[in-house]
Amino acid sequence: MSTPHTPPPNPARRRFLTRTAAAGALALGGSGLSCATTGAAQAAWDERLRPVKANPKVNQLAPDQPIRLALIGSGGMGGGHLDALLSYRERGEEKLELVAVAEVCQPRLDTGVEKCRKRQPGVEVQGYRDYRELLARGDLHGVVVASPEHWHAKHSVEAMQAGLDVYCEKPLTRHLIDALWMQRQARAGAQILQVGTQYMMKTDHNKAKELIRAGAIGQPTWSQTSYCRNSKNGEWLYGIDKNVAPGAMLDWEAWCGPEGVDEWDTEVYHRWRRYKKWSTGIIGDLLVHQMTPLLYAMDLGAPTRVVASGGHLVDKAMENHDQVNLLLEFSDEQGNQVHQMSIAGSTCNDRGFDTIIRGHEADLLLGNESKLVLKPQSPFVDDVDPQEFPCETGDWQDALRKDWLACIRSRRPNRSQIDLGVAHMVAVELATRSIWERSAFTYDPRTQAVRAV
Repeated sequence: MSTPHTPPPNPARRRFLTRTAAAGALALGGSGLSCATTGAAQAAWDERLRPVKANPKVNQLAPDQPIRLALIGSGGMGGGHLDALLSYRERGEEKLELVAVAEVCQPRLDTGVEKCRKRQPGVEVQGYRDYRELLARGDLHGVVVASPEHWHAKHSVEAMQAGLDVYCEKPLTRHLIDALWMQRQARAGAQILQVGTQYMMKTDHNKAKELIRAGAIGQPTWSQTSYCRNSKNGEWLYGIDKNVAPGAMLDWEAWCGPEGVDEWDTEVYHRWRRYKKWSTGIIGDLLVHQMTPLLYAMDLGAPTRVVASGGHLVDKAMENHDQVNLLLEFSDEQGNQVHQMSIAGSTCNDRGFDTIIRGHEADLLLGNESKLVLKPQSPFVDDVDPQEFPCETGDWQDALRKDWLACIRSRRPNRSQIDLGVAHMVAVELATRSIWERSAFTYDPRTQAVRAV
């Protein structure tokens, strides 16, 4: 299940690049666009380059009016969101109705619809194999997008174009070009787009941002973080339902969707995070959780240069890597380097880095859930006082969902916004390509061009 790299020149490719440059969008090449050369896949890529459709609709709900929600993708993550949303309703924490589920796998669709009906007596719930029928209803306020990441952009953009607020699972997308499409759509309309990076709800990063802006640590020079875990047999080895196969049980063509139809493979369908065409593995699935709050705390924007390495050290059957190391560099508007970030990810060893923002004058230690520690650097011990700041603890995914629901009602800005999602996707795209293509990559935020260096 490999993704080809740079394809040979062809007229469709040249037309694609010409349109993209004329629109001031991207100059991306290589693996990021290589699946978009012919047939249905080419049409799907062309669709992403169409102008966005601004929808001025704003959900204005009365205090006692239920938020009418839908779910696209009722598998593992989607099932978790469904259970959580229904529990808010059952505990009286939020007035909502989960009235529609879209899913290409019939057993998963049936399970999701049945659960919604059973736990919401008197609420009419509909199931759809085609998500477009769900979006066309006209009676929804918001939708949770929990489909595989290669579908995130199309589902989210079309939902916003239908006037719906969106909670989109992380990573924001599979490809950077899709993230930029989502960003254009979010900026064009009045909809709220919550990116599912739940650690954005942690209070230590908010305090860190305040301290950094106040100059408490001097120039932030270097930060580090990680997401490491371990399993005996390998990662993302979800159970395989042998009864699920293309046909009545599964619309395989629709599942493949924007990436183009591949030959049926039950391993790919059930365990797609292990395959590089469908996922960036550790980088997109795990590391975005840790890097996004750091990007927020330091107000860094997107990295401008990334180099990464990856290995198959234990799980040699998985196409994606079980160990990765990333170095991200950030620059100011004049192109001067201002910060470096080191990130480690593993699914074969669970001992990671402490999360630290290192400054010229002091460091911020963010690894303790209950407190943030400011510790002076040795030359500045007479100038900077060590301090500890208590921080809240909690279920951050739960908090992020509730933040989205509160924003649907109040229309205030949500916590995990699209610009941070795009910034983490720049890191994901450049790091992934760096590993597979064995080169460093740069990103120019002015032109949105990605280049190997």
